[in-house]
Amino acid sequence: MKIIDLTAPIESGMTVYPGDPEVNLDVATTIEQQGFEVRRLSLGSHTGTHVDAFSHMHAGKQTIDQIPLTTFVHVAVLVNDVHHLPERTGLVFRQDVGIEHFDAIVKAAPPFAAGEIDFDLEKALLGHGIVTYTNLVNLDRVPVRKPFLWVGLPLHIKGGDGSPVRAVAVFNE
Repeated sequence: MKIIDLTAPIESGMTVYPGDPEVNLDVATTIEQQGFEVRRLSLGSHTGTHVDAFSHMHAGKQTIDQIPLTTFVHVAVLVNDVHHLPERTGLVFRQDVGIEHFDAIVKAAPPFAAGEIDFDLEKALLGHGIVTYTNLVNLDRVPVRKPFLWVGLPLHIKGGDGSPVRAVAVFNE
């Protein structure tokens, strides 16, 4: 089995979307003083590599804890041709995708779309019941059009509008 980590590391002071909370990771306890080490995390629900719940942009829609786990663990493919999309599989885009690709993506009926998705497309996909992931790394290590197991599990945040994830591509070798 080969696993490719698609997750950007979370660190204090990292770049966040304008208006989102800043990221601060502080040492709360130390081995020397308390006998164990613990970090205090302060970050937004859309920090780093993250998944967006439908409620992120649509009031009254499903929150992260209401979306079935099968949505976050699914067969996926990396695509770079938006005009020939596989159906009913997760779509990971290497290039930027915008609202002009909405109809093609919806026609393919993926459980999720991932990559550099512009604001208008993200909102439209979430409104249509398609989960979105953004801020991925290492996509250059993923073969194009070779199916893989996508794992992008969110934290179980009650009423959450999104969550940081550890996103990975798993291939059989």
